[in-house]
Amino acid sequence: MTTLKELAALLNISVSTVSKALNDSHEISENTRIRVKELATKLNYRPNRIAQQLKTNKTKIIGVILPTVTNPFFAEVLHGIEKTATNNDYDIIVCLSNETLHKEKRSLDLLANGSVDGFIIAVARESQVKEQTDHIKSAIKSKLPVLMFDRVVDDIECNKVIVDDFQSVYEATEHLIVNEQRKNILLVSNIEELSVGQLRISGYTKALEDHNLELHILKLDNAIDTDVENKIYDYLKQNTSIDAILSIDHVTGIVAINMAKKLGKEIPKDLSVVGFGYEHTQLLSSPKISIIHQKAHKIGEMSTKLLIDNIKDESLKMQTIVVPSELKLSESSQTKF
Repeated sequence: MTTLKELAALLNISVSTVSKALNDSHEISENTRIRVKELATKLNYRPNRIAQQLKTNKTKIIGVILPTVTNPFFAEVLHGIEKTATNNDYDIIVCLSNETLHKEKRSLDLLANGSVDGFIIAVARESQVKEQTDHIKSAIKSKLPVLMFDRVVDDIECNKVIVDDFQSVYEATEHLIVNEQRKNILLVSNIEELSVGQLRISGYTKALEDHNLELHILKLDNAIDTDVENKIYDYLKQNTSIDAILSIDHVTGIVAINMAKKLGKEIPKDLSVVGFGYEHTQLLSSPKISIIHQKAHKIGEMSTKLLIDNIKDESLKMQTIVVPSELKLSESSQTKF
């Protein structure tokens, strides 16, 4: 493997000059930078990562711990994280907690031994339900920068990037009430035990209370797919007055459309449906579902930028950034009668 010293000898310049040229230092002339980089490419030079880490005490690696990647939201956030990390000359190591406390702890312990410079975390379902997050607090106490996104813990002091869960659902419910004149709106939830689920339910509840309307909430307890279909179908069959459905996750809104059609309901004439999702979600149902678009890619970008800033300067004040969602109406809702 070619070394800096060998490149310097072949070019008849100092090792320091070679290093600065490879790092695009303004102290080195453009001609020298070109000569150095051309030879480095020709000889397949690769920087010694271990030596760089010893010198700077930085790995240039970010640990990312996600509950799952089967949820399109987290997959899209991950894409934003990876792209932004790469653009800032960082790599990432991704671990999945699979929504379990044990796996989340294990992943944190695995990477907190000097393998990464900091963490981006969305807390596992089990960790939130059991309110056990001492492992995250421990990482912060050890001076490892931690950023939490989406699912955050209020009493942990760290950088956070969150979605406007309460406001986005409040505004979507307001739209159904005011613009679509819906009076019996069913909220479908399989994430009520999570912080984001509680905020979304609160947004729905507040909007209905503001208009003196009755609450209709169907809790699915994170049921398997067949149970989701059956429970939504049975609820709509037994409660024929329901004229709108608001799903607060990425799946049940599409299931609701299918079950409503199975019952012979015409969408959106008889029933409007709004769910959470990303742009391509609207291609997964017929009619195309209206969605609360969470800007997942942007959340990933902002999370990574904020963490890297914290890694570079630990004295920076902790921030909580709110990324506004967008109500994107489509064929499953209507605004004129």
